[in-house]
Amino acid sequence: MIPAPFEYVRAASADEALAALAEHGDDAKLLAGGMSLLPLMKLRLSTPTVLVDVGRISDLAHITDAGDHLAIGALTRHRELETSDLLAKECNVLRSVAAEVGDNQVRHRGTIGGSTAHGDPASDLPAVLLALDATLVARGPNGERTIAASEFFQGFLETVLAPDELLTEIRVPKTGPTGFSYQKFNRRAQDWAIVGALAIRNGTTRVALVNMGATPVRAQAVEAALAGGATAHDAAAHAAEGTEPPSDLNAGPEYREHLARVLVRRALEAAGV
Repeated sequence: MIPAPFEYVRAASADEALAALAEHGDDAKLLAGGMSLLPLMKLRLSTPTVLVDVGRISDLAHITDAGDHLAIGALTRHRELETSDLLAKECNVLRSVAAEVGDNQVRHRGTIGGSTAHGDPASDLPAVLLALDATLVARGPNGERTIAASEFFQGFLETVLAPDELLTEIRVPKTGPTGFSYQKFNRRAQDWAIVGALAIRNGTTRVALVNMGATPVRAQAVEAALAGGATAHDAAAHAAEGTEPPSDLNAGPEYREHLARVLVRRALEAAGV
């Protein structure tokens, strides 16, 4: 289908983008890589009257060592994540999962900020940020604020970002090159995950699930079982607890619950739990 008519504004800086959002209000949408927004516009599920293109704001595309954490610009493309030597050394889980996103075209155009702000529970990277207890930085007319990943995702395609705010940076802890596993079940390599499970072992074990609810979710029952001394096999039996898996053409809730238990077990074992 053809998108509804819209105006196009290219922002040269974050300040210009924020000014455009303030001018056009709820009628405006930010465009980064376009991998999430443009398909919705073609189906007319999203009909913004103004697109504010932020894809060329170079100072929002970076991966830097900030001492006790890594700072990643919101416009850093998936391809930059999957080829980053710094991530390979300091937070290899993010690098590895970025390589699982879509196909080459998607990874060369899509951005970590766009994927995160879109808030799709079937996306890979939001679950990583949740498991890492990442911090997200947003800028708006009232200045800058930091948001915990656990508070960022509010519902299906819904986040705490206000219409006049811009996600500028993502801060992740240094977890090293090993001690994690991401298990993703899908029909084809480039498809969305029917279910995904991520385990990170770094002092404590954290587990996050993809496409098991309206948002990416932490498998808190699994984490609690592990903290109580359960084996990976026994802890994985709790993977579906507290989740609300969707039903669609790919799978129903019961099958997704089964997949969650299987994939969490595999992830825990592969991560060395």
